Amino acid sequence: MLVRALTAAVLLAAFLGALLLLERPWFGMLIGMVVAAGGYEWARLSRLTPRAALGYGAAALLLFGACAWALHPLDTADRPELWLFAAAAVFWLLIAPAWLLRGMAQPATRLLLVVGLFVLVATGLAAITLVPSQLLLALGLIWIADTAAYLAGRAFGRHKLAPRISPGKTWEGVAGGGVATLIYAIMCALPGAPLGGYVRGAVWMPYLAAVLLLCAVSIVGDLFESALKRQAGAKDSGTLLPGHGGVLDRIDSATATLPIAALAFHWMTAP
Repeated sequence: MLVRALTAAVLLAAFLGALLLLERPWFGMLIGMVVAAGGYEWARLSRLTPRAALGYGAAALLLFGACAWALHPLDTADRPELWLFAAAAVFWLLIAPAWLLRGMAQPATRLLLVVGLFVLVATGLAAITLVPSQLLLALGLIWIADTAAYLAGRAFGRHKLAPRISPGKTWEGVAGGGVATLIYAIMCALPGAPLGGYVRGAVWMPYLAAVLLLCAVSIVGDLFESALKRQAGAKDSGTLLPGHGGVLDRIDSATATLPIAALAFHWMTAP
């Protein structure tokens, strides 16, 4: 537990320092490294050899870099970015849940590899498209939802959410995560808060609905990666992060949430 806490503290400090202090191109390079590491782990979970997985991670990095260069300057108001994030939303809201319901029993390796490139590149592009304050707000929602779900599940959990995929998750935990994210969203939209200038009157209802949707989709991302690990017979996606496992174990919820958050912020801030 101590190792896990120390690793989390170091990761958080390093991420905040990079986000707030690095110029965007350098921050983009850091995100590219995360995409590459996530790609390697995804390939290993898809049963590729270590050498082939390294090639896949490099391909994910190159594709991310090519897309970032072609779409520069990245902006959610631009049509290509909107279409990309909309496609990611369709995947996480419709395709991934249906896939999970079917059990993801030994999916074709080629299909998993195509999905991995799409998921990781879309997540990376969303991370560098969102301005730092928006990215922090989105990640804050993910962290609060995850922590609250864990605590509520430990305290009140009785009814399993997806016992064949992730036996520890419960519907009570989901409810706790939803309540916590609503409180977080309300605090973020109060006068003087980061979103206080955008959420007024009739906007409150769709705003809170979008927050609950983001909370739900963060759980789908977590379950999807858990299903990948289960079909691969792995406990963690990797061993890079002491006490936490691999990179995918830390960004599983973000892969599903960030592209949709980019769409939500575009809706909120559009003139």
